[in-house]
Amino acid sequence: MLKRIELMNDWYFAFLYKPGMEKSAALDGFEAVALPHSNKELPYNYFDETSYQVISCYKKILPELQLQPGQQLLLRFEAVMAAATVFINGELLGEHLGGYTPFEFELGSRLLVGRPNILTVVVDATEREDIPPFGGQIDYLCYGGIYREVSLDVYQRLSVRNVQAVCRNPLDDRKTLALSVHCCNSGPASPAEVSATLSKPDGTVVAMICKTVSLPEATSIVDLSLDEIEGLMLWSVDDPYLYKLDVSVQSGGLEDRFSLHYGFRSAEFRPEGFFLNGRRLQLRGLNRHQSWPYVGYAMPKRAQIKDADILKHQLHLNLVRTSHYPQSVHFLKRCDEIGLLVFEELPGWQHIGDETWKQIAIQNVQEMISRDWNHPSIIIWGVRINESADDDSFYERTNAVARQLDPTRSTGGVRYITNSHLLEDVYTMNDFIHSGGPEVLRDQQQVTGLDRRVPYLITEYNGHMYPTKKSDNEERQCEHVMRHLRVQNAAYADPWISGAIGWCAFDYNTHKDFGSGDRICYHGVMDMFRLPKFAAWVYSSQVDPAVEVVLQPVSWWARGERSIGGVFPLIVLTNCDSISLQFGDYEPISVTQRAEQLGDLPWPPFIIDESVISLEKIGAWGMKWEDATISAYLKGKVVKTVRLPKDPLPGTLVLSADDTMLSAGAKDVTRCVLAMLDQYGNPLPFCDAIVQVQVQGPARIQGPESIALKGGSTAFWVESSGAAGRIQVRVRSAGFPDQELMLTVR
Repeated sequence: MLKRIELMNDWYFAFLYKPGMEKSAALDGFEAVALPHSNKELPYNYFDETSYQVISCYKKILPELQLQPGQQLLLRFEAVMAAATVFINGELLGEHLGGYTPFEFELGSRLLVGRPNILTVVVDATEREDIPPFGGQIDYLCYGGIYREVSLDVYQRLSVRNVQAVCRNPLDDRKTLALSVHCCNSGPASPAEVSATLSKPDGTVVAMICKTVSLPEATSIVDLSLDEIEGLMLWSVDDPYLYKLDVSVQSGGLEDRFSLHYGFRSAEFRPEGFFLNGRRLQLRGLNRHQSWPYVGYAMPKRAQIKDADILKHQLHLNLVRTSHYPQSVHFLKRCDEIGLLVFEELPGWQHIGDETWKQIAIQNVQEMISRDWNHPSIIIWGVRINESADDDSFYERTNAVARQLDPTRSTGGVRYITNSHLLEDVYTMNDFIHSGGPEVLRDQQQVTGLDRRVPYLITEYNGHMYPTKKSDNEERQCEHVMRHLRVQNAAYADPWISGAIGWCAFDYNTHKDFGSGDRICYHGVMDMFRLPKFAAWVYSSQVDPAVEVVLQPVSWWARGERSIGGVFPLIVLTNCDSISLQFGDYEPISVTQRAEQLGDLPWPPFIIDESVISLEKIGAWGMKWEDATISAYLKGKVVKTVRLPKDPLPGTLVLSADDTMLSAGAKDVTRCVLAMLDQYGNPLPFCDAIVQVQVQGPARIQGPESIALKGGSTAFWVESSGAAGRIQVRVRSAGFPDQELMLTVR
């Protein structure tokens, strides 16, 4: 690509499309907007989801461009929900059906010279039955709008449009990297040199090749091979080592380049588990919806990256499933960088449509894989509509497309029915059998009905079986924690299960047919603001303490919060060797025995009950209550301590931001977190204080300016306009000093 021109600013938007808008240059009735954009901002809950299911219109006056003879100009959309009809100066460029994959149109020959060129995009956000995932009921929202990036891409007459890099022997000392270079020649057939250079992050070249070929007047694929490469580092979840690959085509003084990052690794599902680089790795993950409060899908790069960081560095997962559609390239690139494995799947939820619908679904598979085939983080393609019935002829085609495009990765097909036909490489199953009783996960052959063991992965559990809010009572929080612990423990205990992916990471808005009646599914281990419920520490606590020391008692330490009173059994989630509990001024009591019933986890919790400390010592109902001090030990030394007050009182209102430095030039965001803390720094779980938020400078707050704490904390996103400058964020709550922070956009 010679140049990419981002088209993120200075768009005009009309919520309701009127016939003829695509032919008109008039902007009456349009408002100025920037991308990514949601066609309608929604309340946090209790809204009518049909309110955004309309046909809207976007317009943009394109910058003037001087193309050289033979150059091509492509208009690229990363995603538009759900159908996009694109016009230039009133002339139809084309249509794309489906809201999760990229598409592009050739534009250069359509541009007017010396006059403004007006781009019009008619966006249909209705739930059309001919477009996946629509046609049935869906347990999530598909927010309308141009919610990902748009660009003008300038190409030379000879260009590289895509590259697929494949290493088939990553565990050998001498590796071979096979490259399929997708070239485009818009002129006559001509000789060209196609070259590739593989470099370390510091720029040191480790391999290169140059090949002279004749490129026909069309698109073609040139095969290159970097052979006998020695001394390469492998990409892994603990050390995600990425090389840079530069590919170029040169002819007649013209040169075009294509760059990507590549990680050498092997990823194999076997009946006896998942193997990364030849070593078994127990997969521990959660599902992710790409939605946020108020703006739905329309979040820029920084928020996408932050979600990956939360999953990897806060929840300490090693796998995420992109339920139920391809997600942002920014999210996937970040997964590459930090070593978070990905299960990526095509759009859909239970419903299978007619043949036209199926053809779009197959096209979605093609678009997904050809966009994402170089991500080392992606280890499996989901090529079955989530939780759908068997449809062998359809799924034979989706599997064939995936295997033809990328024979190096396994395919999976997420189902919840038993005895389903296995057409994929991995039997991927949503197992919701656990409802609090002794049955936790079914034996895979009970599920598959096969006479043999096959590669097997649990792709959902819990979720709707036990929805839990961040502010729910302590008993419910404890059971929520235990259900996640039990399923993960059962997955670790069964050598024939590759791992388990919980439903889900974050709460999410949904259709009226699902959720808690307020358009929210409270299925996450975090809320919609990415703030943790107690169950979040089930996952965090399974990390090696060398990475992070985790200590989280599952209690608010109030004698009257639970039914009948008391705080037992007290679950303590930690990855340390032992803990101690000190009640008031009594001597600390050492606890070294972990929960035996959860003994297959890397770090089972400690569960404190009357066998550890007597009611006489801790005091029965009506007796004096005291502070608790819980300490965690590694190799006999205290490494972390949590204090729980006997009399929690509001101490401080704390305001913090994920990032205080934002990028100018386009819309950017940062999350600001508000928490009401007690005297020991713990969030006050039942504090619902009202907070007023004021933002000054080139930015706005997403959502309302008056917000209430939920479970002692909440968050909001500050959205910059793209202009450079300083942003002041100030919060006010009665009885507390104002809090403020400064953000810089540059």
